[in-house]
Amino acid sequence: MEGTVKFFHDKKGYGFIENDDLEDDVFFHISEVDGEDELEEGTDVTFETEEGDRGPEAIDVERA
Repeated sequence: MEGTVKFFHDKKGYGFIENDDLEDDVFFHISEVDGEDELEEGTDVTFETEEGDRGPEAIDVERA
């Protein structure tokens, strides 16, 4: 999937990705981002999803 980082909290290491194909924004944790320690809002990314405790979560996140 492709999307855009809508929000990223650098101190807590999590954020949300906006995607046109999904109804809600997708949560991600920085540990799922390949080779990055932060992502700026507006960054285009590719990712996969898996079902987490509170809904879909992004995994295998990479800059597009």
